[in-house]
Amino acid sequence: DNLCREPRGTSDFLAIARQYHAVMIDSVPVMLASERNEAKRFILLIDVLYDNHCRLVISADGPPDALYQVSGGREAFEFERTASRLIEMQSREYNEACERRR
Repeated sequence: DNLCREPRGTSDFLAIARQYHAVMIDSVPVMLASERNEAKRFILLIDVLYDNHCRLVISADGPPDALYQVSGGREAFEFERTASRLIEMQSREYNEACERRR
């Protein structure tokens, strides 16, 4: 939760992805329209972890496709991709690929 509530950017998330081959995130809340900035940071975090082949263990207040409760708009569209990536990151294939690429 604090990871995306604080002002962080790509370089911060890249530092995490380069330092750790696996990341655990606890208590990801369902985000509302009023949490647009937090949602954007979460999207960026997942993109960076995904692109750097990091394993991800996550606990959240809902399934991936329900973590951003906004319909329409750019962030909602981007979050659809994030939800898809979160689902893929749970797969055996993704985790095996992470092992080979890191």
